[in-house]
Amino acid sequence: MLNALRTSLTLIMMFVFLSTASARNYDAGIEYKRLKTPVSTQVGPGKIEVVELFWYGCPHCFRLEPDLKKWLKSKPKNVKFIRIPAIFNKTWELHAKAYYTAEFLGVLDKIHKPFFDAIHLKKQRLNTAAAVKKFFLQHGVSEKDFDGVFNSFGVDTKVRRAKELSRQYGISGVPALVVNGKYLTDGPMAGGRKGMIEVLNYLIKMESGT
Repeated sequence: MLNALRTSLTLIMMFVFLSTASARNYDAGIEYKRLKTPVSTQVGPGKIEVVELFWYGCPHCFRLEPDLKKWLKSKPKNVKFIRIPAIFNKTWELHAKAYYTAEFLGVLDKIHKPFFDAIHLKKQRLNTAAAVKKFFLQHGVSEKDFDGVFNSFGVDTKVRRAKELSRQYGISGVPALVVNGKYLTDGPMAGGRKGMIEVLNYLIKMESGT
């Protein structure tokens, strides 16, 4: 009888602990910050925009990818996820061009993860236009298609917009996650990539009013 009572009390305490942990609140200025000037979103009423700012050369962005991939499978249906390559210098701009070239050609599924892997696992130096072109050709993109898009007006427009958004979001590093153009979190604020996902879910719930 006494053992049964102890077991019940233990289970109740575990339930309370888990409930409290799952309902954890995060504070503006600590785990996330509210942008001084909200940034326009690309979603309509009732939708929530989540933006990831990243750079292919960033090891933290590389390690966050599996967590984001898992999160994308279970994200709320009203959430639209958008990747934006952050731009701080010429190498970042080159990698942004690679991202948008793959997007325009409809081959992001063939290029995005392999591009990360090439840099961080295979230690390839994809820091010139020639090296990026060679990479695309090795992954099934024709030279004609690559040349027709890489330096196109469409890619240039996307890159200029990414550079402007990097400034508007006020990021100091990557990866960074922005919810509805209002709230931003990153690794240092959230305590690592796992924390980023937890804070992201909290901000989505907050914006959803749930």
